[in-house]
Amino acid sequence: MAGDDVTIVLGEAKDEMEKSLRSLRIELQKIRTGRANPALLENVQVDYYGTPTPLRQLANLSAPDPRLIVVSPYDRGAIGDLERAIRAANLGFTPNNDGKIIRIPIPPLTEERRKDLVKQVKKLAEEHKIGVRDARRGAMEMVKELEDDGTISTDDKRRVEKQVQDLTDDHVKKIDEMIAHKEKEVLEV
Repeated sequence: MAGDDVTIVLGEAKDEMEKSLRSLRIELQKIRTGRANPALLENVQVDYYGTPTPLRQLANLSAPDPRLIVVSPYDRGAIGDLERAIRAANLGFTPNNDGKIIRIPIPPLTEERRKDLVKQVKKLAEEHKIGVRDARRGAMEMVKELEDDGTISTDDKRRVEKQVQDLTDDHVKKIDEMIAHKEKEVLEV
């Protein structure tokens, strides 16, 4: 029975840590680099026939070159609504509509803005590392409870705590790698 309990503790800890990584990946996609990326429009909601609808459900988003995002609506009658929603999202873009598609030129970032974005990226990293550490803390508490209940021995507790710590170190390292990559992307001119 103790083996099952340990497997559950490790599995839950790993799941929580993976959630932090996935969340960080999503957050990093939203941070603008000097390059066009359709993920920048991920959270834009369009008032489509009175219903707030994600832009992605109403149009095909693409980045044919590094300085341009193209929005191709499935329903050309809604092109004005799409353009208004992009403007209303206050992303700092000026969409241009030719009646068929919407072109969104991506202006280059200033040096000051790049530095601000790097600070934002580092702050995100720290927040997600805290999530990983919280998962570790929860796992360590569960292991201590298993020892207190007599389900596992002190030696098993130490072994499991080391496995939890190794899992934590691995996930923190992955976060650091993701952040280093994003910083490089942001600072690239």
